[in-house]
This record gives sequence, structure tokens and C-alpha cells, in this order.
Amino acid sequence: MKAAPSAPLLFFDSGVGGLSILIPARAALPNAPIVYAADSAGFPYGTKSEAEIAARVPALLGRLVERYRPRLAVIACNTASTIALSAVRAALDIPVVGTVPAIKPAALLSKSRVFGVLGTDATVRQPYVDRLTAEFGADCTVLRHGSAALVQLAEAKLRGEPLDPGIARDALAGLLDQPAGDRMDTVVLACTHFPLVEAELAAAAPRPLTFVHGGDGIARRIAYLTQGQDWPASNPSGKAVFTRLDNSVAALAPALADYGLTQMEAL
Repeated sequence: MKAAPSAPLLFFDSGVGGLSILIPARAALPNAPIVYAADSAGFPYGTKSEAEIAARVPALLGRLVERYRPRLAVIACNTASTIALSAVRAALDIPVVGTVPAIKPAALLSKSRVFGVLGTDATVRQPYVDRLTAEFGADCTVLRHGSAALVQLAEAKLRGEPLDPGIARDALAGLLDQPAGDRMDTVVLACTHFPLVEAELAAAAPRPLTFVHGGDGIARRIAYLTQGQDWPASNPSGKAVFTRLDNSVAALAPALADYGLTQMEAL
């Protein structure tokens, strides 16, 4: 059945990280209605168990699809995607796009054949990352490090709070201080929060590093899956939905408006 022009694209994350996916998606489809959903009551995902995420994410996306009737859903979260993507696809009757670590482009880019995967603790330990590494980076040394503090740094940045430069420095040190870390030239930002603090990571790096993430590829995938569909004639204001509205969420309002998300509501 053909989607109505008003049917939105749904982006889902534990927090604000999915905004790094929304940016290229909006550039590709400027007139797409947007619903951005953040599981603020369950944030952060990176320190949760696989069982918690596997139970929580499909149920929440089911509720969101029922309420907002999107034409397509994007799990704009590496942790949720690597754990729950197949279950969500099985449960929903719309296309679902996941977010996976950009290991393939990193392997193509790395001259030294040493690159890092910087994500959440939950993401970097996933078998999915093992499979991507074996498939695309078999001739590379792949270092991994999980940083929960860097997720909080991105959230703090969007709330306009002062930032501790030591957090980005420590996150990179988790890769650089490993054996072969002195040869690492490329870093996969394997959490959607991390591109939001790429400038802080670059400033903290002791030498130039290339940072890669999957936002542009996901935008191309969304455009492909929705080609030929009808959209509103003008760029509509987007909606930000939270599973819990509190002061920390309210503090995000100015930044969300910069991303075109001018309406806020609770799920």
C-alpha cells in the first residue's frame, strides 16, 4: 500500500545519537516528515545487557509504529541494531534500516592496516562486529574500545553544558594504548552519539586520525527504499518523542530545534 505524503520517517535511538543519522537523511530527503524517538527512560543502552535490549527495543518500536504510522523505521543506534535488528524486522510490516559499525569503509581507508572501533561496551563485544571484521578487515589489526563516558559527553554537548576534554582523550587512549595502537590511522565511530563529538575527538588526538561512520550510507539506503514515494510540498517541522520527559530532556529543546525537531512529546 502506498504511503501517504504525511507518513513520516521514524528514527529511533536511546538518546540524541541518532541525530548524526538524521543530518544526512534530511539532506537527502529535505521534505520528509520526521519523528525522532529517544528512549530516555532506558538510556543509556551501551551498559545494558543483551537480554534487556532484545526485550525493550522491539516492544518500543511496535508502540511507535502503531502511534505514528511511519513509512520506514531507522534504528539509529549501533547497540540496538547489532542486538535487536532481526527481531524488529520480524515484528514490523514496514522497512527497517539498521546502523552497523562502518568497518568496511574503515578497512578500505586504512593505509597502515590498523584501525580502531570506538563504540559502547555492548556494541564492541557483539559477534556482529566479529563477522564484519572477518569479512572486510581480515588483513587488518582491529582494535576495540567501549566508552560510556563519550555517550554522556555527546548528550551534554547538546544540552549546552561545559565539556571535559579528558573524556575524549581517555576514549582515544583506550585504542591508542593497545598494542599496535601507535600505527592506528582510522577510527570507526561505532556509536551514533560519537559523530556529534568528532570535533572533540579530533582535538584530543595526539596526531591526525581519520574518523568514519555510517550516516551517509544509511541516508542513501533510506532514499533508495523510499524512491518514487510522495512527500509534502514543503519541509515540515519534525517531532521529538521521549519515553520520559524530564529536565535533562527539556534542556535539549534548543539543540533539537536546530535539527528541525520543534515539537516534543512523551510516548
